[in-house]
Amino acid sequence: MDVDIRMEMLNDSPRHPHRESSEPAFTLDHVRMAILEEMDSARFSWFQVKVCIVAGVGFFTDAYDIFTISIAVVMIGLVYPGKECNNLVQSWGYKMGNTDELLIKLGTPLGNLCGQLAFGWLADVLGRKRMYGYELIIIIVSTFGQAVAGNSPGISIYVLLFVWRFGMGLGIGGDYPLSAILASEFAAKRYRGRMMTAVFAAQGWGTLTAALAAVIITEGYSGNSTNNNVFRCPEDPSDHTNLTFIDPMWRLLVGFGCVPAAIALYFRLTIPETPRFSMDVEGDLSQAFHDIRMDVLRSDSDSNTATKSEAPRHNIRVPRATWKDFRAYFGQSGNSKLLFATAYCWFALDVAYYGLGLNQPAILQYIGQVDPDTQDVHKYLSSIATANLIVVAAGQLPGYWVTFFLIDAWGRKPIQYLGFAATAAIFLTMGLAYEKLIDTKPVFVFFYLLANFFFNFGPNVTTFIIPGEVFPTRYRATGHGISAASGKLGAVIAQIIFHLVSEHDNLNSKRKTIKISFIIFSVFMLTGVGATYLLPETKQKSLEELSNEDQDTFVQGST
Repeated sequence: MDVDIRMEMLNDSPRHPHRESSEPAFTLDHVRMAILEEMDSARFSWFQVKVCIVAGVGFFTDAYDIFTISIAVVMIGLVYPGKECNNLVQSWGYKMGNTDELLIKLGTPLGNLCGQLAFGWLADVLGRKRMYGYELIIIIVSTFGQAVAGNSPGISIYVLLFVWRFGMGLGIGGDYPLSAILASEFAAKRYRGRMMTAVFAAQGWGTLTAALAAVIITEGYSGNSTNNNVFRCPEDPSDHTNLTFIDPMWRLLVGFGCVPAAIALYFRLTIPETPRFSMDVEGDLSQAFHDIRMDVLRSDSDSNTATKSEAPRHNIRVPRATWKDFRAYFGQSGNSKLLFATAYCWFALDVAYYGLGLNQPAILQYIGQVDPDTQDVHKYLSSIATANLIVVAAGQLPGYWVTFFLIDAWGRKPIQYLGFAATAAIFLTMGLAYEKLIDTKPVFVFFYLLANFFFNFGPNVTTFIIPGEVFPTRYRATGHGISAASGKLGAVIAQIIFHLVSEHDNLNSKRKTIKISFIIFSVFMLTGVGATYLLPETKQKSLEELSNEDQDTFVQGST
């Protein structure tokens, strides 16, 4: 039965005289399901395009801000010294100091973890619309703060960068559950996977832009002086005056992250509430019906405005998100296993994904792709920036878009199985055959690019999508936030492990530890295969079907 007819029947229906809730004779659950069915059968329209762009710009910014630090720490280490050094490999690795570098790199994932938990919970309590946009404000302020941070005797620049990057991570963390849930709840089931992938794939463009910006800035400053010695490491390790021109380079690189966030801010603050939240959390049946017609289906605005103002309001009683209800829902073995599976898969992924991504310059140096003995600063920075660009363009980006084209045809689980299994095999090969592979650098680079491809044609995308589909509306953002935060816990552990790796002074010792790291990564990827078994296949299924709740008795009455 058409949802318009059901709403008319609801408006005209007599009330049950003996029901405390005065529930209409016509079943409210039928009306609710009719509204949801209309949402799930909606055609892809300009409204969905707007949601993809507005949410995607946030992920573009997130990836740009996260991964610029991998080369920014190289630049910062050349300008703000730590321990003394005699050559360039030491100047970026030891001049900064391993502890200082760890401090900067831990700021963002720690902030992510807190932001994902906090914004996920708040999005379920206050609403997606009320929270959306504030995370971008935090990102803009924190990114600008990084770009203008200075060093002083009273406080180290590394402490300031940690504080600002923690704040930035807080905002980025908030973006994960908010953008995922908006894309999920505004999408019809037949294209929900592609819509969520399109949003998340903006990360690839953000990472590519970060790598490209690093190349442009490095090449742009190569003509900064006619004195060739400006780009050479000073003979006196305490003399850094020749390298101070690098200071504006990293500030430009980091500060550019404010621009796309500022552009998207207005559109985020004006995006409507999702009909599912209006109906299943706030209990406003009429508002959900109106919003679907006005925003999603783009029906005639005049008639819909009139209908909304003239029709009686219908508020329904639905399950409330309370601590007691939370324990009851996730106390069921099926639901608790599901939360564990989504959280662990993301954790296993991020141990390897961030272990490689945030330390890519170091890994490229250890395998000899970047010359560790050069005294030419321009050549050193340029080779790192160019290598990063190749990894993103040839490995990461193709993976996102292969997933986009196959996600709704193959399903989420087959892609996640494939990605985890492929990366496990690749990392095991890279670890066991490490010595032979680094002697043939093109082969090692091929495996490295292949691993990045299967990250994104695999769990990096699917671990983002599945938690946004499998939980009920009142816990959907919270469940996604918990899962994402588990991933960032893995990222924190990865940085600590890599910090211990970098403690070795001898390059051969570092290479041996990198070999062990690849084997450890393969073990985590293999456990991801096992955890994926606990997940349901979500393709072509409605969010309500996946919520593991009885939809025929969901509405508890009217108010």
